[in-house]
Amino acid sequence: MASSRVSSTVLIFVSAILLSIASFSSATTEPEKEHVLTLDHSNFSETVSKHKFIVVEFYAPWFRIVLCSNFIGCGHCKSLAPEYEKAASVLASHDPPVALAKVDANAEENKPLAEQFEIQGFPTLKILKNGGEIVQDYKGPREADGIVEYLKKQVGPASFEIKTPEDAGNLIDEKVFVVGIFPTLSGEEFENFITLADKLRSDYEFAHTTKAELLPRGEPSVTTPTVRLLKPFDELFVDFQTFDVDALEKFIVDSSIPLVTLFDQSPANQPFLVKYFESPDAKAMLFMDFSHENIDGYKSKYTEVAGLYKGKGLNFLLGDLKASQAALQYFGLKEDQSPVLVVQNNNGLKFINSNVEVGQIAPWLKDYVDGNVKPFIKSEPIPETNDEPVKVVVANSLNDMVLDSKKNILLEIYAPWCGHCKKLAPILDEVAVSFENDADVMIAKFDGSNNDIPSDTFEVQGYPTLYFKASSGKVVPYEGNRTKEDIIDFIQKNRDGAETIETTTTTAPTESGKDEL
Repeated sequence: MASSRVSSTVLIFVSAILLSIASFSSATTEPEKEHVLTLDHSNFSETVSKHKFIVVEFYAPWFRIVLCSNFIGCGHCKSLAPEYEKAASVLASHDPPVALAKVDANAEENKPLAEQFEIQGFPTLKILKNGGEIVQDYKGPREADGIVEYLKKQVGPASFEIKTPEDAGNLIDEKVFVVGIFPTLSGEEFENFITLADKLRSDYEFAHTTKAELLPRGEPSVTTPTVRLLKPFDELFVDFQTFDVDALEKFIVDSSIPLVTLFDQSPANQPFLVKYFESPDAKAMLFMDFSHENIDGYKSKYTEVAGLYKGKGLNFLLGDLKASQAALQYFGLKEDQSPVLVVQNNNGLKFINSNVEVGQIAPWLKDYVDGNVKPFIKSEPIPETNDEPVKVVVANSLNDMVLDSKKNILLEIYAPWCGHCKKLAPILDEVAVSFENDADVMIAKFDGSNNDIPSDTFEVQGYPTLYFKASSGKVVPYEGNRTKEDIIDFIQKNRDGAETIETTTTTAPTESGKDEL
């Protein structure tokens, strides 16, 4: 559970959610036909079972937008709904037709579906094949034309055959291409290759051939089954001759990440950034001004060190300050700390070396690998006064005030910009006042956008998130209604130690808001 939360955090980092819901009207009185199928718990399985290939959007009516991340600079967020419908209308006439469907994952009766498919944000698109036996993430564009072209490739052959020099000419571009070279297009090796191509087709492009001499790079006289990965960086191609599916997949994933991934303002690097952050390995990141007088020296040493750790579970990124503002904010760093070297491990812990010099890169990373570097915790200052009904907790006071405390504590993890957090604030104030004469109960708040959240204790998928820590140390999420009465009742039923103290509950129930990501 913890590792999945960490990988999600590492990939997204700082998500900028722009709620620009497009409004539009129809010029005709006749309602237009909807090409997107509407599914729910009653017809989902039956509908999916009838399709060899179907795309399902899991959405919430209150949050039906495209999520984007400023960290990798994806650009403008657009409303998905009209684009999805346009794509569905085009794909309905494709040969064979491609079905697009949607599920309101926020509806109570459909929540088991959302749990089954591990939906953690909206909208999420899933590709279901063979009646739902195979489930894959949709990783394509979010505008109509891009959706159409992406899905046409997904329903076509997973790998195309290279027969002519013209076919091979398509391989010379700025992306990763995986080519299987075989004496004959049959046998276990070929079947394993096609199986993996189908599994990874949303991430890579695949081809196969019996004529290695047609390929733009590599040995032209190949006599044994070989996978050749062509790429626009590092050694430009690499061969692999083990056809165990798991080993082959690891080879493709590892080889498709540059030795040092560049994070600058070039759109050409974005696909490699995505692969970098999707990798389960620990991540070393050097952020600096690319106009620095010794940039060449830093690049040379950093690349040299990256080579020493290749294949050892540590991937490297070099980021330009101009493109890395969201990253600096996420790590709680300032520009005057650059060049700054950051490592984030698989547990989400961060290790930081500010104003690092060229000669310090290698020894500091060795110290990190040897376990001799203390993790960095991003924290706001501990407030000098903390006398409001709801107490302020920051990362540096979380242990003392909450985790090691002998009190029963309701902790709200929030973000200052979160609308639902603002609605909840006065309710929590009233709850705190109700317990002001109870020394064994505390209501507290923690700004999750400006303080590191310990992922091994708290799972935060959106704001606000509420947890209750009993005096015994037991931590449980609060998932009830966000009214004063319900919260007080939960605390009284789950607290440890002191006898229940009578509290006043005079406010009317308040409608619970939806969580914001």
